[in-house]
Amino acid sequence: MKADDATEKAVKSVLEKFAESYAKRDLNSAMSLIAPDADVVMYGTGADEKRIGPKEIKAQFERDLSQIEDPALEYKWTSISASGNVAWIAIDAVFKAKVDGKNMRFPSRITEVLEKRGDTWLIVQGHFSFPDQSQFFD
Repeated sequence: MKADDATEKAVKSVLEKFAESYAKRDLNSAMSLIAPDADVVMYGTGADEKRIGPKEIKAQFERDLSQIEDPALEYKWTSISASGNVAWIAIDAVFKAKVDGKNMRFPSRITEVLEKRGDTWLIVQGHFSFPDQSQFFD
């Protein structure tokens, strides 16, 4: 079910804060958006990128940032649905970074599940992938 306006605004705020944190390489800020639970899960694009728990997720972010310069995440399309204190999101995005001195743009897909705890929405599950690059959307 489509999220109501207040939920959509709150969830978009989390998404924007995450993109800003990542661009600034501010891991503490990014991690403040992730649930502190031992079973929080994040999937990345690599075969080894199934991260469970905040410690593993932070290590993945550190590894990602060590391999790139000037990271940026631009959201192109979002779908936000919710029921009660749970929201689920689908996003088409463009991930930008400098890799080996070359500016790169990667079409990306992101799905996330957030849970509202008190007044705070936290990411409890996430998945980031690159679709077939021959089907670039922009």
